[in-house]
Amino acid sequence: MGHKVHPRGFRLGISQGWDAKWYAEKNYSRFLQEDLKLRKAIAQRCHGSGVSRVETERLGDEIGLTIYSVHPGILIGRGGQNIEILKKELEKISDGKIRLTIREVERPELEANPVAQNIAERIENRIPFRRVMKQAAFRTSEAGARGITIKCSGRLGGAEIARIETLHQGQMPLHKLSADIDYGFVEAHTAMGRIGVKVWIYRGDISKEVMKESATTETSEIS
Repeated sequence: MGHKVHPRGFRLGISQGWDAKWYAEKNYSRFLQEDLKLRKAIAQRCHGSGVSRVETERLGDEIGLTIYSVHPGILIGRGGQNIEILKKELEKISDGKIRLTIREVERPELEANPVAQNIAERIENRIPFRRVMKQAAFRTSEAGARGITIKCSGRLGGAEIARIETLHQGQMPLHKLSADIDYGFVEAHTAMGRIGVKVWIYRGDISKEVMKESATTETSEIS
């Protein structure tokens, strides 16, 4: 049997930081479930704005959410209308007050989630999956990535039997802790069923000095 480890969880505290920057002793399980509900609501409500990741912070009864988006203008809306609606919807889910911060993703071609979302949307629009995978890999490589792996699974092309198609380009050192690897997973909803899209992007190595600084910063923030 294969031993599959999440690339992000494998490097937490070493070369990558946490998306949930809070600590709780008594109500940990309740806060964790609340975080998962908030992330799910943001993913559903902000579909199409290219959300890369969501960071959460807790200060007393206030919950700080930082949303990294490829299209922040779509997320905010005219005069901030969309962001106010989103804030009210999230406050219904949570017990505390919501503080939203929107940040733009500078290089979306090097972020795994936006790349996977783009592939899933094009597959839903009935564009041939092999062409979509090759174009996504080409754009990511042109943006400066040292390697990319794309894996699509399901009834590809309307086939009767589900299968897995994988595209490798460049390097992908999954065993290397200093490797800066981003991972994303998105499902495409088609007439023939769901198609899973997984993307790994290798952006280079992180130096030991940067790794020590990030680990020290994360520890001080949690404490």
